[in-house]
Amino acid sequence: MYRSGQFRSVAGFRESDRDTFLARQEQLAAGSSQRGGSRLKLVSFIAFALFAIYVGVKVIPLLVNNMQFQDAIESTARFASVNRQSVDDIRTTVLKEAQNDDIPVTAEDIHVKGDMGHVEIAADYSVTVNLGVYQWTINFHPYAKNNPII
Repeated sequence: MYRSGQFRSVAGFRESDRDTFLARQEQLAAGSSQRGGSRLKLVSFIAFALFAIYVGVKVIPLLVNNMQFQDAIESTARFASVNRQSVDDIRTTVLKEAQNDDIPVTAEDIHVKGDMGHVEIAADYSVTVNLGVYQWTINFHPYAKNNPII
């Protein structure tokens, strides 16, 4: 007999260790009906990750093109008053930049206001992304203006 009052079995386990071991074996046997739950979670996670990558491949280039177009119209607005460009010249410049950035915008979609050194440029356009099971229309509204110093 040991200090704790328990007897040691022949295999070298205490009675409490054996009881814990048997209880754990019973839990494992009872839990075998739940096998595959982690496999389903893994498959679901992989499917979601692949879908997110697919959507990213389709959408991120559109967002990059929009940022480049936004930067181009900001530059155009900034230098339009310095170069003394007319409203039609500004619209033509912005339309060329849109074509360079593969932006589906027409001259009617570009709104330019220019007076006394103050220039505002706005363009509204939409792009439809085909995701296979869903058609997602993304609306863009780039806007730029310059404020004269004087």
